Amino acid sequence: MTSPFDAPVPAPAPEDRDARPQYVLPLLVRLEKATPPGRTDALETSARAVLTLLADPRVTEADGEWAERVAAWEDARIRKVVRRARGGEWRKAGELPGITVTGQEAEVRVFPPVPLDGWPKELAKLQVSGTDLEEAGPVDAAEAGLPVLWLNPELEMSAGKTMAQTGHAAQLAWWRLTDAQRKEWAESGFALAVRTATPEAWAELVASGLPLVQDAGFTEIAPGSCTVVADHPALRG
Repeated sequence: MTSPFDAPVPAPAPEDRDARPQYVLPLLVRLEKATPPGRTDALETSARAVLTLLADPRVTEADGEWAERVAAWEDARIRKVVRRARGGEWRKAGELPGITVTGQEAEVRVFPPVPLDGWPKELAKLQVSGTDLEEAGPVDAAEAGLPVLWLNPELEMSAGKTMAQTGHAAQLAWWRLTDAQRKEWAESGFALAVRTATPEAWAELVASGLPLVQDAGFTEIAPGSCTVVADHPALRG
C-alpha cells in the first residue's frame, strides 16, 4: 500500500503530454444569486479543493477508485475548468462522486478528472462564462507564515479562470513538497491565502524559482502568460 503522501512521477515533456488522451478536472462553484461568495474566498477555496482531491485516499492509494483517472490526467495537460451552479443544479451535481470544500462562504465541489469530450451531462450543461465575483469586504494582508498564491497584477481574468489558475498553482506547490511537508499542510486543512502581488514583488516572484503557472492560452489570456506564483514557506531556501 502506498503512502497518501508519496511524491508523484515527474511530469512528461509537453510534446508527450499533447499526444496522450486529454482529461480535465471539473471544479464547480456554488453561485446563488442572493448569496454569492467573495472573490478571494472562492479563489482560496478552489485551491484547497484541488489539494484535497490530490491527498484523498481514492487518489493516493494504488487501487483507489480515482487513482487511474488522476494519473491519466497528470500524464497529459493538467486542465482545470470551473463551472457554476445554483439551486437544483448544485444539488444534482452534488450527487456525482466528488468532494465539496467550503471556505468562509464559498462552496466548491471538485470531481475526479473526466475525458475532455466526456463530461457528465449534469456538469456539461452548466455555464463556464460569467463567473465573476466581487469581494465581500476588505482583504487583509496574508497571515505570516501562510502559503500564499500570488496573482499577476497585470492580468485581468474572470473569477472562474482565476480559480482554475490558483488550483493549478497549489498543485505545483504540492508536487514539490516532501511527504512530511504535505502531511503537515493537509493537517492544517490546506491553509493558504490568495493575494495580488505588487508589480515590483511580482517580478521578484517570477525570478525566484518558486512554482510558477504559465497558462496554455486556451481561454481569456495569451499562451505562456504567467498567472500565479505559489509561495509556500517550505519551498524557500
